[in-house]
Amino acid sequence: MGKLLIVGTVAFDAIETPFGKTDKILGGAATFIALAAAQFDAKSAVVSVVGDDFPQKYLDLLTAKNIDISGIEVVKGGKTFFWSGKYHNDLNSRDTLSTELNVLADFNPIVPDEFKDADVVMLGNLHPNIQRSVIEQMERRPKLIVLDTMNYWMNNSWDELLEVIAQIDVLTINDEEARQLTKEYSLVRAAAKIIKMGPKYVVIKKGEHGALLFHEEHIFFAPALPLEEVFDPTGAGDTFAGGFVGYLTETKNVSFNNLRNAVIHGSNLASFAVEKFGTARIESLKKSEVDKRLRQFRELTQFDIELQ
Repeated sequence: MGKLLIVGTVAFDAIETPFGKTDKILGGAATFIALAAAQFDAKSAVVSVVGDDFPQKYLDLLTAKNIDISGIEVVKGGKTFFWSGKYHNDLNSRDTLSTELNVLADFNPIVPDEFKDADVVMLGNLHPNIQRSVIEQMERRPKLIVLDTMNYWMNNSWDELLEVIAQIDVLTINDEEARQLTKEYSLVRAAAKIIKMGPKYVVIKKGEHGALLFHEEHIFFAPALPLEEVFDPTGAGDTFAGGFVGYLTETKNVSFNNLRNAVIHGSNLASFAVEKFGTARIESLKKSEVDKRLRQFRELTQFDIELQ
């Protein structure tokens, strides 16, 4: 069984959409990634930090999904990272109402000994120095290092971000971030520039418009499944990443052809995440539901073209 190391936030979210609002609920990039990856036959661990205000039931939830939580530090007297946001009517844009770093401000990730030889490392959206420190703790080079980042680090930690990007295999970002990182409007040109920075592969997420995978001269596109209802987009990108790395850890194959399959599996799981607030839908997801929707993806994307 392959090993997957996930580093990122385990947090509280408070969300408002046109369909309703929540109080503090379970959130955080590492949470979504781990719950999505739990759909696959992989041994996974989360490295993160929470305060002692973080409910034991949430930690138990992760453990029940066979996720190793020995790398989650609980700070006595500390408060857990908190984010709140309000989505606009189109659900494609949102306003951040509050960001409280709390214990995340002094986060020093410690990789559990059992996962220092992980096959795949997923570095969730955090300060580049934290991401780099995790790479440095690995006993051997993982088969694949995947990194997610955002415009905040481009604006505030440019040099550190470029340094860690040079050490990874796959960069996952959205289309706006790809354009900011490269100063290129064309996503094809943007991906080519990013590959010159170090990664072998680039995944550019386009929300409801799917995702693009780039490698050398190859391009693969996976659509987002058209849904009758989108309830809460929070965590969809992280759920995509969890499906992506979970599938690659299970299959132990990091070729371009298999990364194409991983993009489909990530898109498939992300389509569930948006159906309820927070992690609720991913928590209750059954394999039969996942397989049924995968068949829908196949029907959506496979066809024969007759060439004259």
